Amino acid sequence: MLEITNILENQIKNMKAQDIIEFETLNPDVFSSSYSGNKITLENTTYIYRNYKAWVDLASILKCKILTPLLINDIFIRLRYQKLNVDVSFHTNDDSVEFKYGKDSIFSKIYKMEEPSFLYYYKQALQNANIDKRLRILNLGVNSGDEFELIQKISNNFTNQELIGIDYCDSAIQEARTKFKDSKNISFYTHDINDLASLDIGTFDLIISIGTLQSSNLEFNPLFMSIVQNQLKKDGAIILGFPNCRWLDGEMIYGARAKHYSFSEMSLVYKDAVFCKKYLQQKKFRVTITGKEYIFLTATSIRKEVDSKPLEA
Repeated sequence: MLEITNILENQIKNMKAQDIIEFETLNPDVFSSSYSGNKITLENTTYIYRNYKAWVDLASILKCKILTPLLINDIFIRLRYQKLNVDVSFHTNDDSVEFKYGKDSIFSKIYKMEEPSFLYYYKQALQNANIDKRLRILNLGVNSGDEFELIQKISNNFTNQELIGIDYCDSAIQEARTKFKDSKNISFYTHDINDLASLDIGTFDLIISIGTLQSSNLEFNPLFMSIVQNQLKKDGAIILGFPNCRWLDGEMIYGARAKHYSFSEMSLVYKDAVFCKKYLQQKKFRVTITGKEYIFLTATSIRKEVDSKPLEA
């Protein structure tokens, strides 16, 4: 695999965006329950087995899209990698909020609920937060409201819940209002989350914020602490999503990338997640961290459990 990676890396760096590179390899369907790297002997010839996941991961690492493989015969396939256009990304856009996150932006074309590695862990976080019991729900950085769609589908108590979404991008909020125009229990506000106090929206049983609090125009630590102290009920829950990926040319590529780095560097993701975990634990919350391309921190209050324990003699 080292040799293959080096060859492909050298070839792809000299390719133009959308160019395709093809190569032949052993058909992963020839054997099941075999790990990548195992040696397979067929017709007196020994091959190294590699499964489809290995080839998909390699494509992502090389910033390529894997195209539909071509079947050569029962033993071999032709794999095709298409080089991504890394300039087709909202990450490279430093223009206005509307241009970067509005209804006609590149960001608006991203639908995280169709990415299994996002959907699965977000659903898990909602279930761990006992979504059915959370009557007032706040989403900070809601954009066009995608995260509310899943709540609407999985909550057994949805009609009795009040959902409020806040975002600084007005056209995204207008899209959200249109999307949920028949849901009278959902409200949206165009507002700066640095100034939540002026909205006077009260406190919440569940607060959700995915990929927002880490924005460069926000002071993460003081804002997070203020939200917990002023907007979250004492027995509430909170779900935070820390992006550990980049969206490039239609693909979700694993690994956060800090400024001035040409490769994935996740120190800030870990630092923020660990800070939140420690702070919430001090406030008597049970905290779990899950996920992959998005790291989900889910915290639920254990204040009643702790306060109800008898004092030791």
